[in-house]
Amino acid sequence: MSVPEKLSNPQARRIALAAQGFHAPRPSGKRDARHLRKVLSHTQLLQIDSIYVLERAHYVPVFSRLGAYPHALVDKAAYHGRKRSLFEYWGHAASLLPVELFPLLRWRMDAAEEHAWGGMVRIARDNPGLVDRLYEEVRARGPVSARELEEEAPRTRDQWGWNWSDTKSALEWLFRCGRVSVAARPSFERYYDITERVIPAEVLNTPAPDRAEAHRQLMAKSAASLGVATEVELRDYFRLPVADARAALRDLVEDGTVHQVIVEGSDKPAYLHRDARAPRRVRARALLSPFDPLVWHRDRTLRLWDFFYRIEIYVPEAKRVHGYYVLPFLLGEHLVARVDLKADRAAGVLRVPAAWREEHVDGDTELVAGELAAELRELADWLGLAEIAPPVKGDLAAALTSALRSA
Repeated sequence: MSVPEKLSNPQARRIALAAQGFHAPRPSGKRDARHLRKVLSHTQLLQIDSIYVLERAHYVPVFSRLGAYPHALVDKAAYHGRKRSLFEYWGHAASLLPVELFPLLRWRMDAAEEHAWGGMVRIARDNPGLVDRLYEEVRARGPVSARELEEEAPRTRDQWGWNWSDTKSALEWLFRCGRVSVAARPSFERYYDITERVIPAEVLNTPAPDRAEAHRQLMAKSAASLGVATEVELRDYFRLPVADARAALRDLVEDGTVHQVIVEGSDKPAYLHRDARAPRRVRARALLSPFDPLVWHRDRTLRLWDFFYRIEIYVPEAKRVHGYYVLPFLLGEHLVARVDLKADRAAGVLRVPAAWREEHVDGDTELVAGELAAELRELADWLGLAEIAPPVKGDLAAALTSALRSA
């Protein structure tokens, strides 16, 4: 066995940033579908989440890489027409994915019972008639929402969590199985249609690879999007089962798609994609959504950037350290600050409840504050907010307030 290659932490960090598309400058001028495709070539997917404190999660990673772009780029790609280039399914949690990945996720649809929530499985097992009736309703009426079909089954009050009705559970089961897909999302509400009317025919008719080959391809895409990562991080990208992912990784090592490396400061073996770029310098500037692929895996974020990060939405207010909806700020190749943000759409104001500096990162505080102020101005313009309120608290608040005044 050959001695594993060694990477310094800065090398691994730059490889990770390049793999996610942060090595290239943002485009100038109009952003179009070509730019969105470029982003997706790096990220592979956009995670969806219902939190709307700042902006829907699937829009923000595109902004982080492109700057101010029309939201309609994502909407059109995902929800408009028979030639859509994105589709909604379970990738890394709920996600928008390039339609080319649809055949690679057929195994997940066929094995829906392995990963579907209990309420869905219960409905499929105990009330298959309801599932079939709702499928026929979707076929006849789609696109249609669960709310519009609620009369098919009354909502029960004995379920934990979202308290889905049987109708919603059955529709989500059909979605997990791939029999229906999400055709539209007005006001973020899922509208279902039969998959044949959502996924382009040429993609739908592409033969699906067997489960093992699908996992090999998905792990290879994970490796390309991460650049260098551990086995756990690779399989987490598409939330792959442990045994399947490990078998796929062995195959990828054997065929040379990835090779094992040692990264400074880590005792865990990592895997470097053969096409990974290793730029000598990264000059990025971006606010990162809590749902950005760059910071999905919190252990990796800590290891590569010495940045301890958790989303504190579910932490009681009195116990929050940095705020409710906190975005890391990437400057150059470092995570240099974090900022708690809220879009007050009624007032037309981007509110900044807190701003914090990462003290262990070298650099001038005024420089960090100035760059963050410029990024906040671009974010506010993109969101259609006319003003930026001064930060309320945090050790970067004073410097950022001064920078915002002069921005």
